[in-house]
Amino acid sequence: MNKESVLIEKAAKGDESSFAEIINLYKNYIFAIILNFIKDYNEVENVAQEVFLQIYLSLPNYESDNFKGWISRIASNKSIDFLRKKKAKFREEAMENEEELMNNPRFSHNHTPEEILIEKEKTEEVSNLCKSVPPIYSDVIKKFYLEGKSYEEIAEEEGVTVKTIASRLYRGRNMLKEKWRERL
Repeated sequence: MNKESVLIEKAAKGDESSFAEIINLYKNYIFAIILNFIKDYNEVENVAQEVFLQIYLSLPNYESDNFKGWISRIASNKSIDFLRKKKAKFREEAMENEEELMNNPRFSHNHTPEEILIEKEKTEEVSNLCKSVPPIYSDVIKKFYLEGKSYEEIAEEEGVTVKTIASRLYRGRNMLKEKWRERL
């Protein structure tokens, strides 16, 4: 019986020092196999730990006479599993981003790129017109029309009543209409 077989037999029975010796013998070999699949050194270390754990757990059932081939298969399978999980995670993230885009009203099917551009230009025009109106009115107009806030939300932010916000919005709109007519 050669030294490797003795180490394997002892490690299979739970001898940790024999298993540590096996790791020392094959760690560079296992790293090289994993590195062929995964090019990120940090990830290689993580996968190598999984490989050593799998070897430790499966060692009591080891029956082959080709130990190097056996651990090579474990390292290859763990590397492939890692790549599959990484690819699946990437797909999952891509799907989440796609859903996020689909739920974004700016990119919904109801808006063409031209409509989005026109909407953006209108928003910029309104923002520019608001500069010519006193801030007490322009702030309310921006919050209501551009930020989509309710009367109640604006009233709470401004520390005034809802009726005051309605009044400021009414006066602000009238001022904007006047400014708009002056432009034309």
